[in-house]
Amino acid sequence: MKWNKSKIQNPYAWLDHSLDTIHKANWYRSVQTLQSLPGAVVQLEGREVINFASNDYLGLAGDERLIQAAVMATKTYGTGSTGSRLLSGHRELHQELERAIASLKQTEDALVFSSGYLANLGTLAALVDKRDLILADQYNHSSLKNGAILSGATNVNYTHNDIKDLHNKLNQYRQHYRRCLIATDSVFSMDGDLCPLPELLLLAENYNCMVLVDEAHATGVLGSTGAGCVEHFGCRGKTLIQVGTLSKALGSLGGYVAGSSRLIDFLKNRTASWIYTTGLSPADTAAALAAIQIIQQEPERRTRLQKNVSTLKQLIQHQLANLKLLPSDSPILCIQFATATDAIIAGKQLQNAGIFAPAIRPPTVPTSRIRISVMATHELSHLYTLIDAFKGINSL
Repeated sequence: MKWNKSKIQNPYAWLDHSLDTIHKANWYRSVQTLQSLPGAVVQLEGREVINFASNDYLGLAGDERLIQAAVMATKTYGTGSTGSRLLSGHRELHQELERAIASLKQTEDALVFSSGYLANLGTLAALVDKRDLILADQYNHSSLKNGAILSGATNVNYTHNDIKDLHNKLNQYRQHYRRCLIATDSVFSMDGDLCPLPELLLLAENYNCMVLVDEAHATGVLGSTGAGCVEHFGCRGKTLIQVGTLSKALGSLGGYVAGSSRLIDFLKNRTASWIYTTGLSPADTAAALAAIQIIQQEPERRTRLQKNVSTLKQLIQHQLANLKLLPSDSPILCIQFATATDAIIAGKQLQNAGIFAPAIRPPTVPTSRIRISVMATHELSHLYTLIDAFKGINSL
């Protein structure tokens, strides 16, 4: 059929309609500018607020030791790695960081990526293909979901943290595929609950499956040494693939995979998001390395964090009993609201009261909520101010 030029319209006109739909659904998002160092108290668009929106759980992103490590690495190696790790982008710093991650995780080796998102995308796409099966928790992070799509494998979700449903789906699907990978967050970033890792590993053993666990929000936070959920659940020594990020409790930027030496060797040769991207900058690498050293030398940071989490949960339960607090075993505490509009109004009123804890809405999450992220550097007065601010929300 011949193309009719008279029907040509603006090929970008659909954007206006799409944006209108986003606005009408109260799903529209825009950035808010921070104008200070990261911390428990920050300058947000010219105003001082208490920060409950950060993933900087241990308060290391503004730590002078990380800053100095980044400065010294920049002076020594420059601002960028200049190429992929297999070409001109490899520095001894990268290998030092990988050894430190492997030591923290008690694995044979580790591999550093330029972001946690790239680590998940590349690792899933390298491990499985169209002949294989991925069984994934329905609440997994976007990077795990998109990595599963990129792999070309058959991707089946199981009900969030539902071992029985996973078992049923293994019975239904496993026999039809060559390899099977069970993929899950360890701490679910928009809920705060933990995956049932011991049960997942047992099922994986029974059905000959690989297990990939994303420790992004657990590394540095959970476990006696801060190694994450694998340590928290006593699963060290089990064969699995640990993925994570350097941008949360470690206060830097980048991602990693930790596991067996054969796994890491394979990923170096087959992971497109590592092979074809510039190596992590010297500054980010050095800052993450300094952070790992600090979390090993200063366990009191985790102790303070755990105390703050426990105190805030008790305050919410005793003084805000009318609120719906989602189950959590992490520093992520979520207050659920009936609608996106209610959550947006609550977030604005909290900000007016000096609290930075924005609304999280669909499609990021199934139900709207205020996500509270607790830090080791929060003071008791900050927690009481948060409680008082919630009491002042008109819609509650």
